[in-house]
Amino acid sequence: MSLEDTVNSEIKKAMLAKDQKKLAAIRAIKSEILLLKTGKGKDGITPEMETSTLQKMIKQRKESAEIYSSQNRADLAEEELSQAAIIETFMPALMSRDEVTSAVKEIIQETGATTIKEMGKIMGVATKKLAGKTDNKTISEIVKELLSNQ
Repeated sequence: MSLEDTVNSEIKKAMLAKDQKKLAAIRAIKSEILLLKTGKGKDGITPEMETSTLQKMIKQRKESAEIYSSQNRADLAEEELSQAAIIETFMPALMSRDEVTSAVKEIIQETGATTIKEMGKIMGVATKKLAGKTDNKTISEIVKELLSNQ
């Protein structure tokens, strides 16, 4: 079952349950999927594209929640965080930190990087290999950790 089918099914369930918060978050996902489908030069939507879109949506909501919190708007921050949590339920299972660390170690060996100056080369490979399985912030932290120890 594709993400679009799952989203449509969940919209129906949320409407029947009269769950407005969940419905708003799921409709936002559907909107992003439609934007992907109608984008310029798009032949089809890959699972990686769907996952990266969901990650982007979650990141946007968390950043908005931080801004609202800093402006003493806990009500709006709570709304953003609840939407992020609902969107996360549509994400595939992410890799654990240990799994990411071992994958990054392999990439470092493949690229032959030894210093922090070569971080860009590692990040380029790692972000492509681990797309949709973890976020770039985690990859960056692990790369810095591993290269600073060498």
